[in-house]
Amino acid sequence: MFFISDLRKKLFFTLGVLIIDRLGTYIPVAGINISKLGAFLEQSKNLGNFFSYIDTLSGGALGSCTLFALGISPYITASIAMQLLGQTVPTLEALMKEGDYGRKVINQYTRYLALGLSIFWSFSYAMLLENQGLVLAPGWGFRISFVLSLAAGAMFIMWLGEQISMFGIGNGASIIIFAGIIARFPSHVMKTILSVQAGYLNPLAAIFIAIAFLAIIGCIVFLEKGERKIPVQYARRIVGRRVYGGQSTFIPFKINTVGVMPVIFASTFLQLPLALVGMLANRLPSLSFLADIISPRGPLFNVFEFLLIIFFTYFYTAIVFNPDELAENLKKSGGFIPGVRPGKKTAEFFDYILNRIGLVGAVYLATLAIIPNIMIYGLDIPFYMGGTALLIVVGVALETSSQVESYLIEHNYEGFLSTGRVRR
Repeated sequence: MFFISDLRKKLFFTLGVLIIDRLGTYIPVAGINISKLGAFLEQSKNLGNFFSYIDTLSGGALGSCTLFALGISPYITASIAMQLLGQTVPTLEALMKEGDYGRKVINQYTRYLALGLSIFWSFSYAMLLENQGLVLAPGWGFRISFVLSLAAGAMFIMWLGEQISMFGIGNGASIIIFAGIIARFPSHVMKTILSVQAGYLNPLAAIFIAIAFLAIIGCIVFLEKGERKIPVQYARRIVGRRVYGGQSTFIPFKINTVGVMPVIFASTFLQLPLALVGMLANRLPSLSFLADIISPRGPLFNVFEFLLIIFFTYFYTAIVFNPDELAENLKKSGGFIPGVRPGKKTAEFFDYILNRIGLVGAVYLATLAIIPNIMIYGLDIPFYMGGTALLIVVGVALETSSQVESYLIEHNYEGFLSTGRVRR
């Protein structure tokens, strides 16, 4: 694949952007006692659970209070909000239907909202640090510099993600989260190994988790390749002395149509209640029971995550897939589905198939997201690469490799992925 200069440039560009992103996670924000911050998070049960969850998605930047501490979460949260508003606010809904111009305006609104969220979150973080005595020189000088630093870092990461989407390989936001999770993987493995050596963790439990993770990865790969083939027949047309059409083909409907975006949306959406409850419980010990209930180690968190993944799977599918448009394009090209009338009936058929497949995909994503969490916390293993992180890593890797595969085939090169078995 390195023989294709354009693909080689895209890969190296993506790698270069990720290196810049990782370097930013090692630049500390001035005015904070980092050693005390680490000790505080270790001692604080409520905030510790919250930070360990978010820190995995940010690649360790949040717990170390670095320039990129907020990661790409403000941008993803803003994207969720704008897409939700786009389905309810008539003005935004009309903009979404105006093609490239409307998309540019919506993207600009998303950036403004992401900036506002970055300022709010960084200010809340600054106040938390001051209240815990972790700031060397508390006051408005520190607050302003801290907010400017973290907000600028979040906007820069947002820009890096957009550059990857335009000039690199894969979805920029997903790739950045993927890189952050992978960066934390070695430290999680080392913690687990040290726990086994120290006698805190049963070696059999660690082996069981490793085998279970490999099995889950296999399930993800298998299900991501699954699809339903819808047969399509093209009518025969005679133009002059040539005969066009008459051939049969199919439209593939994947079990998981929208990839890992519902998982990313759900994990980002859960960050706000986790943060609020953790901070309240830290200041008011009487609310510690609430933090235990909603903690990533609690059952209620897994229930919320399960339901949110299902919701965002259907929601995101409705945004990226338009049955009416697909049916209209099929009709214009002279194609039809055997036994289904072209036009409205075809659109209804697509919608019916999509809802049935979407339910399977949503349940599959939600189930595989919470199973590792239950195993890890049930066995009390100090390895926070839960189901959400695992799904994101495997899903993004598969999506990116499929994109590279398509690029190779487009340029008449043999692909590197073996053809999966298709289930109908």
